[in-house]
Amino acid sequence: MSRKRKELPVLEGVEITGVAAEGKSLARVNDMVVFIPYGAPGDIVDVKLDKKKKSYAEAHIVRMVKPSELRKQPVCEHFGVCGGCKWQHLPYEYQLQCKQQQVTDALVRIAKVELPEISPIMGSARTVNYRNKLEFTFSNKMWLTFEQMQSGEVFDDRNALGFHIPGAFDKVLNIERCWLQDDISNELRLFLRHYALGRGYSFYDLKAQKGVMRTLMVRTTSTGELMLIVVFGEDNREAIDDVMAAIADRFPQITSLLYVVNLKVNDTIGDQEIHCYRGRDYVEEEMEGLRFRIGPKSFYQTNSLQAYELYKVARSFAQLTGRECVYDLYTGTGTIANFVARQARKVVGIEYVPEAIEDAKLNSRVNGIDNTIFFAGDMKDVLTADFIAEHGKPDVMIVDPPRAGMHGDVVNVILEAEPQRIVYVSCNPATQARDLALLDAKYRVAAVQPVDMFPQTHHVENVVLLVRS
Repeated sequence: MSRKRKELPVLEGVEITGVAAEGKSLARVNDMVVFIPYGAPGDIVDVKLDKKKKSYAEAHIVRMVKPSELRKQPVCEHFGVCGGCKWQHLPYEYQLQCKQQQVTDALVRIAKVELPEISPIMGSARTVNYRNKLEFTFSNKMWLTFEQMQSGEVFDDRNALGFHIPGAFDKVLNIERCWLQDDISNELRLFLRHYALGRGYSFYDLKAQKGVMRTLMVRTTSTGELMLIVVFGEDNREAIDDVMAAIADRFPQITSLLYVVNLKVNDTIGDQEIHCYRGRDYVEEEMEGLRFRIGPKSFYQTNSLQAYELYKVARSFAQLTGRECVYDLYTGTGTIANFVARQARKVVGIEYVPEAIEDAKLNSRVNGIDNTIFFAGDMKDVLTADFIAEHGKPDVMIVDPPRAGMHGDVVNVILEAEPQRIVYVSCNPATQARDLALLDAKYRVAAVQPVDMFPQTHHVENVVLLVRS
């Protein structure tokens, strides 16, 4: 017989004093740090402990005794439940201050290298409706909110189309309106949900691995183009034809209408066949006259307008004169490589995903760029001394690694290659700081520019210029 877990207490009158990792707030109770989601510094709250360790605890707010003067009304009705936009209750200027401090703390405490003055963070012109891509999930296991459960209403229809609930992999919160993307995204999602329900098409059961309607991806572009990808969980041709025809009829403005039949266990479509129902199989973004083709499997920065500002910072830091050989590591679909190619003699791009490299090559061709060359493979395997000997010693390296940062072997090859300048673009200042400490053997930090790509969240991008000592 298992022992009953001891009930943890409610702490009353706790003052929230700051922000912490993962978008949470923090308070100090005696010698214990308490992490609390959706709090604002200055709030006086009663909190229920959810987890307690020796030096810290996790809790949630059960009563607002006195709200902080900082606190503002969130715009989204799903705030606090869906798990996204955790800072909607904080003024945007304060969000920027927190992100600036996050970058400073990471570089000072982890990198421990000599730093110049860190430039003020570049805020996003749009703080809502800024994303160009969203993915939604169909589920027959709708997440019931606390208010719904308390209402006494019986919910016979548990079909939902929305976002997965954090910590409940098979539950989906039904989204009425999301403020992250242009409102056409809401129109498409609501239409599809109502149409599928009206036709009696089953929503996906993640545990049983069955259901006609599985996932949905919406891509919008600054050029006004629109991509919709409907993923079906069963190869039901009658249902597929019916759903796709209904979408095509209701939304003639869709420029790329695609579908996928995914019968495997996970939701990823990178290894699945894409069927083009109507229009082209790509959309296009534009940046300084360059056109970038984005396919259903392509990676592209999800804040298009702010991506342009980010890339301008990277190009400025690179200080190109037209004579440089530039290596663009973790090039993705070659966006940065093609963006700087006109100011460089040669650009060499390397990326792990073969499909992304094909997109990069295509984007060079589409834009008449002939001084780029791209390679697919694991960075630590491709970027070797022999590779550099064959393709030329880099004058400038631009690196934009995933959240985990760079592999140690890659750092060593960079140190051996000794480019004059390294432009390090990062979505995780902590791992960036770790790598800066490794590069400190031969490089000094000459400039730091934080950029906010994701308003209403704790995420921040940071660009660092390293110059050979």
